Amino acid sequence: MTVKIEIYSDFVCPFCFLGKKTLNEAVAGKNVNIEWKPFELRPALAEQISTQEPYIQQSWEQSLKPLAARLGVKMDLPAIDPIPRTHLAHEGFQFAKKHGKENAYVDAVFKAYWESGKDISKVAILADIADEIGLDRHIFTLALKERTFEQVHREQIDYACNVAKVIAVPTFKIGNRTLHGLTSKETIEQAIFQANERGAADGENCRIDGC
Repeated sequence: MTVKIEIYSDFVCPFCFLGKKTLNEAVAGKNVNIEWKPFELRPALAEQISTQEPYIQQSWEQSLKPLAARLGVKMDLPAIDPIPRTHLAHEGFQFAKKHGKENAYVDAVFKAYWESGKDISKVAILADIADEIGLDRHIFTLALKERTFEQVHREQIDYACNVAKVIAVPTFKIGNRTLHGLTSKETIEQAIFQANERGAADGENCRIDGC
C-alpha cells in the first residue's frame, strides 16, 4: 500500500530544511506519497525577527551549524535581515502544485534561502526559482502580484492551525502517527512500517463516505 506522508513546514525554518535530508533517506525505495503543507512562522501581523539577535546567532553557532555538518547538509545562516515573511513563497507553492511541480519548487525554495541566502519574500527571486524548475515565469509572476492563490493559501494555513493543530514545524503526519520536530531517519522508517502494517491489518473496506 502507498503510505501518505504530510509535512507541515515553513521555508525559513532551519529544522524543516534539515528534515528534508532525513526524510529523503527514510523514504528511498518505499511506496510513499509525500504531500507538503504550508505553515507560517511569522504571519503578517507577527513581529519579524532579526538574524542579529544574540539567541539566533548563538543557536546557529552552537546547534544548527554543527547539526548540519553531522547530517552532511550544506547550509548557511542567511544575511537577510529581518527573517523574511513567506506567504508569497507559499502562494508560489500553490501555483507550482497546480502545475505538478510542487516537490521541485519546495526543494528549490529551501535551497535558495538556506544555501544561497536569497530573499524569498521577493517576487523576482521566486520568479527566478519558478523559471529554473520549468514554470512559466510571466504567468507565475502575474499570479503572485495579483495574489491569485492567496485564498487557497489562507485556507491551508487555517486547516494547519485549527484542524491539524500544528503549532510548530516541521510536523510529519504518517499514518496515524504525528512526529514533531527534526526526526531521525529511523523514526520515520518505523512510522512508515507501522502505517503499512496497520493498512495490511485493516484490509480493503468501505466506510460511510464511500469505498
